This record gives sequence, C-alpha cells and structure tokens, in this order.
Amino acid sequence: MTSRLCVCSYNIHKGFSQLNRRMVIHELRERLRELDPDVALLQEVQGLHLKHGLRHANWPAQPQHEFLAGSALHAAYGGNAAYDHGHHGNAILSRYPILRSSNHDVTQHRLERRGILHCEIALPGAPVVHCLCAHLSLTEGQRRRQLIALAAYIEKVIPSRAPLILAGDFNDWRQTASDWLAARLGLKEAFVELHGQAARSFPSRMPVLSLDRVYLRGLQPLTARVLWGAQWSGLSDHAPLAVELQLP
Repeated sequence: MTSRLCVCSYNIHKGFSQLNRRMVIHELRERLRELDPDVALLQEVQGLHLKHGLRHANWPAQPQHEFLAGSALHAAYGGNAAYDHGHHGNAILSRYPILRSSNHDVTQHRLERRGILHCEIALPGAPVVHCLCAHLSLTEGQRRRQLIALAAYIEKVIPSRAPLILAGDFNDWRQTASDWLAARLGLKEAFVELHGQAARSFPSRMPVLSLDRVYLRGLQPLTARVLWGAQWSGLSDHAPLAVELQLP
C-alpha cells in the first residue's frame, strides 16, 4: 500500500536551456531520474521537431516524453501547438499505471494553443488519483477564460471526492488564480498551505516570479520545495517544483 506520493511540476522549455543556448534534454533526464518523483507533470514537451534532429547529433529519436520516461515509467502526452516541422504540449510521467488519459483544449487564441492533459493514475492500495497538467496563456484575459473552462471540465468529469492534482505553469504572476480555484473547486495550493505563499520559480537562475503551482484536493501536502541552483538553473528557464503528498 502506498501512503505518500512525490510529485514534480516542471516546464522543461522543450529540452533547451534559457534563451535556447544549449540542448540539455539528456542532462534534464538525469536530473529527473535523480529526483525520482512518482509523478512528473511536464510542460513545453517536444513531441516532434524535424529540424532539431538535423542540427543536433544527439537529439533523441523518441518524442521527449518517451525519452524521459524510458522503460521505467508510464507516459502520456497531449500535443497542443502544432507547426510544419513538429508539435509540443504537456506530458505526465508516472511510476504507476496510467488508466486513462485525455487532452482538453482550452485555446483562446489561434496563435497560442493551450491544453490540459488529464490522466487517471492507479496507485496500489489507494484511490485513483486524477492528475491534470496545465500550461496557461501569457495574457490575463485568456487565462481567466481558460480557468473557467478548466473548472467546468473538472466539475463535469472528475468526481468531487476523488483525489486531484492540478499542476503546471499558470503564468499567474499577479497571483489571482489560487483564490479563484479555492472558491470554485475547493483546491488548495501546496506551497501556500505549507509556506504561506506561492513558490518563486522563474527565472530559474534567480527565481522571483511565482508562475508554477501545485493545486490539490483530497490530498495533504507534507513538503514543498523549489529546486534551483547550479544543477537545475542551466536546464530550463523555469525551476521545478517538488511536493510530497499524504494519500487518503
């Protein structure tokens, strides 16, 4: 029986360092393996890019979610932004079986494609956990409408008593989403619960903005950390969040 769950939320910047200076997907995979989360909710995951394979000799032949998962993890991917040479979106990696996955389109503008990846994860001796990986838009008006669409989806599809994790890059630098999600859905943000404020996760070299979140319902946060410093700051423009949860 599993009593605790370690969760990571991370915008991986398509496997490139800040300002796209270096291809770092191999280093990123090693850091994630060292962190060893039970569930990783990833944003800006490159599902396909035909040009990178020509420019970088060690560009993985697999989609990034499969490359990061390897043979040890289950993986699901939701492509959102498509272009002539490829596509990218969100992914969820899990130590435990993914029973079902679906990608919910919350795009508000054709030039900024966004989606919510929803996975149901089977834990041994515990209820099924619903995990949603989000990457919301850069403009506040679009984010507001995306939150409304997200809430309607959760209310329609996910039972109110089911354990729920909603994590990702919310681009919510004004920090308005947490109160709204608490009032509408009863969601609590892990860092706010434990530390009294949202995590500072951007930019990764010196985090000052609170863009990334881990929201919970029916689960209790035990620890919540922002991972930054030399081993993380060169891998993406965001710092990853790591949260340990108590299962019901």
